Amino acid sequence: MASLNVGNLGEYLREQRRSAQLSLRQLADAAGVSNPYLSQIERGLRKPSAEVLQQVAKALRISAETLYVRAGILDEKERDELETRAVILADPSINERQKQVLLQIYESFRKENGFETPTHTDADADTYDNGSDAGPEQAPHLS
Repeated sequence: MASLNVGNLGEYLREQRRSAQLSLRQLADAAGVSNPYLSQIERGLRKPSAEVLQQVAKALRISAETLYVRAGILDEKERDELETRAVILADPSINERQKQVLLQIYESFRKENGFETPTHTDADADTYDNGSDAGPEQAPHLS
């Protein structure tokens, strides 16, 4: 969903809530936060945690990473990479080994182009260490 160019997290959340045709109370209920707390976030009086932003993003059906960028928790380059990884990991048409190989190729291209490889989350570590014998030194078989 396209958003208007708004100045801060609170204004952005308000615009997204209105676009979703939700009242403040409806969004607060859907996100599992209090109505006054959500109001304070929208007015810029409170800085929510990443967990609260994730709950609000889920309720609004928007990317949590986008909210993290707006809140200054994540920079835009990190968001783009995380979204790329999330799409690969969520693809049901490829198996876990193929996902691992694809992520390794992606990382090697980023490194080759001068981008740092980020620190992996525990979820990523589980994906990379899934017990397969294919290591980064082996040529991938993508069929």
